[in-house]
Amino acid sequence: IRALLALTPPTARRVVGDDDEEVPLAEVRVGDRLRVRPGEKVPTDGRIVDGTSYVDESMVTGEPAPAKKTVGDRVSGGTVNQAGGFVLEAERVGDDTLLARIVAQISAAQRSRAPIQRLADTVSGWFVPAVILVAVATFLVWATWGPEPRIAWALLNAVAVLIIACPCALGLATPMSVMVGTGRAASVGILFRDAAALERLEKVDVLVVDKTGTLTEGRPRVVSVEVLAGDADDLLAIAASVERASEHPLGRAVVAEAERRTLAIPAHSAFVSVTGRGVTALVGGRDVAIGSARFLGERGVDTVAAEALANTLRSRAETAILVAVDGVAALVLGVADPVKASTAEAIGALRAEGLEIVMLTGDARATAEVVGRSLGIDQIEAEVLPTDKSATVTRLQKAGRVVAMAGDGVNDAPALAAADVGIAMGNGTDIAMETAGVTLVKGDLRGILQARRLSRAVMANIRQNLFFAFVYNAAGVPLAAGILYPWFGILLSPMIASAAMSVSSVSVIANALRLRRANL
Repeated sequence: IRALLALTPPTARRVVGDDDEEVPLAEVRVGDRLRVRPGEKVPTDGRIVDGTSYVDESMVTGEPAPAKKTVGDRVSGGTVNQAGGFVLEAERVGDDTLLARIVAQISAAQRSRAPIQRLADTVSGWFVPAVILVAVATFLVWATWGPEPRIAWALLNAVAVLIIACPCALGLATPMSVMVGTGRAASVGILFRDAAALERLEKVDVLVVDKTGTLTEGRPRVVSVEVLAGDADDLLAIAASVERASEHPLGRAVVAEAERRTLAIPAHSAFVSVTGRGVTALVGGRDVAIGSARFLGERGVDTVAAEALANTLRSRAETAILVAVDGVAALVLGVADPVKASTAEAIGALRAEGLEIVMLTGDARATAEVVGRSLGIDQIEAEVLPTDKSATVTRLQKAGRVVAMAGDGVNDAPALAAADVGIAMGNGTDIAMETAGVTLVKGDLRGILQARRLSRAVMANIRQNLFFAFVYNAAGVPLAAGILYPWFGILLSPMIASAAMSVSSVSVIANALRLRRANL
């Protein structure tokens, strides 16, 4: 946590008119314009409004190569400006920045209690009164049958029992492992919201993944434009006009393609969005519908020719978007979202670890099958509506499976909450990250493999600590009570008992610290 806090600069250079003024970071407000010079740390989260540069984002993405940033791009506080100066407009300040939220999440996770802690608490609840009874019994036995001076021997041995039985090791067994484990996770870009997620991840046997933004880069673009009736540019401009009002990634891809072609995008009216199906609007008095063949067919559009083109696009792993104008299918767009370079390796490694992989996507089955087969995914759920994702998770849970769900969007939030362990990709939305139990800051599926290995290592470490604490007390209390004295004349003085108690606590701490070198 100290290392993360050190990434934030103490001051910022605020632009006031034609001049700059250096102000404490605490005085920066949303909307302020801040100048960042080469070699300086970015003071807060914001969007570049002037200038171009390369920014070292390794603390967020883990990528050593600086990322090019220009006007309109977002930058995160704590990253380092490499070359070129720029001016950013602050969008998040104080506790709302990405870095502050990472620090808060790590801190909360380290303070949280794992469910296995209940075992230690239950044992401690019985252990303390039991030790008091043993100490009283020790005093009475030595006071009755011990050598002279009996009361002195009785007091020494009773006190030795109380000292050696101090349940420090038992109390440290779980929280020390959790604290070190979550810190180790944070060092590789994995944030656990609480210790419960850390514990449950070990038991997961099914991983449900959303395709867009999780398996893929989440930056879809139009790669095919197939015209059925009319002019390609005119139809693309009409489609972009409607999609401008949509927040769907595929809609943004259509708008981006129209802007790339420098088309004049007309205004629209009467926009209606049907979640998971399509959108409609009026553009220049013309009735426009965009979506799947089923969506257009429900509006009386003949989609036979369009669907034939769409199937060709799907066989190339493209998502087909059908556009109808005044009741006639006029355009089919093919949108591709490249699979992340690390996805195939991550899926293979996860399957080798014994996890079953289930892919959820709203894409047509033909498109989903091409992507799923290329990655070796076990089960493919295609044409899934956003509202049905959590139902899939619940169905698997009812079958007795322990389910982790990985996603990045607002529509993934209900499924992330329903899963035994929700995993949010760090390049996704705030809602997804707030709902999930685990956040992968780098947005890389290989982080799930690392998180699961760490979960196993932490839980094994906790069990080792608890076993040692139990064995230590099981052996130490009878020795302190003098059980070996009649045969071997062995007694533990209170001083030796206190040293043994300290050694037990140090041993638990030392064992937990081994997690800092856990091989992930």
